[in-house]
Amino acid sequence: MKIELIQRAANVLFDVPDDMHEEIIMLITAVSEDRRAQVPDLAAAFGEWCWLVYTVHDDVVEVLDVGCAG
Repeated sequence: MKIELIQRAANVLFDVPDDMHEEIIMLITAVSEDRRAQVPDLAAAFGEWCWLVYTVHDDVVEVLDVGCAG
């Protein structure tokens, strides 16, 4: 599964602390590996501190937005 981040999501990803960066990467990995999460509509995944909004097109997970609390 290919992962694409829109520029705004990529900017956030690189501006968060390392531990939150790792949590976002774990969320992206989990979404890309979970066939049940691969729906063509807008969806969200939540970790302990972070979240992401994504959609799936064929074999591409498009991350539209990411964020972290705090």
